[in-house]
Amino acid sequence: MGNIAIVKDFIAAWEAQDMERVMGFFLEDAVWHNIPMPVVQGAGDIRKAIAGFISMGDKVRFETLHIAESSAGVVMTERNDRFHINGQWLEIAVMGVFELRNGKIAKWRDYFDLGQFQSQMEKISSQ
Repeated sequence: MGNIAIVKDFIAAWEAQDMERVMGFFLEDAVWHNIPMPVVQGAGDIRKAIAGFISMGDKVRFETLHIAESSAGVVMTERNDRFHINGQWLEIAVMGVFELRNGKIAKWRDYFDLGQFQSQMEKISSQ
């Protein structure tokens, strides 16, 4: 299976909100940097961070607009990540970079606008 297929399966696991399946994609020493937030290192801490996102609402959707793999096997995604919270969709534009080793995620970086995320959370929380 190519790295693009692995990343697509990873996204499907998020959408299923299947924590065990999501975590099965990571190496034990993996690094997740959800920029501009602090770096999260190691599968245990990544699990805690992902649990916070998955548990925010009752549905998760990652709309992949573009996906590409470099000759080095790095996968890049342009996505709209959506979280259904309190009956409303929160949506943020995300650029993601996945570095895989032996078919597992070694490094994952997502770039997004934290202000956009926070302002939508405030609106959803106030209703």
